[in-house]
Amino acid sequence: MPKKVLIVEDNRYLREILASILHSSGYIIMEAATGLQGVEIALAEQPTLILLDLDLPDITGIETARVLKENPLTTDIPIIACSAMSGSEWRDVALRAGIVDYLQKPISLAIIKAKIEQYTLFER
Repeated sequence: MPKKVLIVEDNRYLREILASILHSSGYIIMEAATGLQGVEIALAEQPTLILLDLDLPDITGIETARVLKENPLTTDIPIIACSAMSGSEWRDVALRAGIVDYLQKPISLAIIKAKIEQYTLFER
């Protein structure tokens, strides 16, 4: 069964490129441009995994992750942060919010695909 990936990224160009490439690799893709849209879609669609930007226009990616981890419907969905923010403090904050991995942009597609497979090996 194809894995469903929710991409929460406010940069439309980056979101569309990532969605196109992952879709061509066999993933079912859902897209959100804001944290609140991401929460809404995650609750409705129950994706296998979420790729989450941390710098979003409404609520931060950290807050988005916290909301998702507090909800029983989405608490078990692995969330991978994809962010241009560097420094171990950002990674630490992300991990404390329930994010399973932190990837710093720019990120190769091979790494993104490998991480998706790593965290969805045993689907919920």
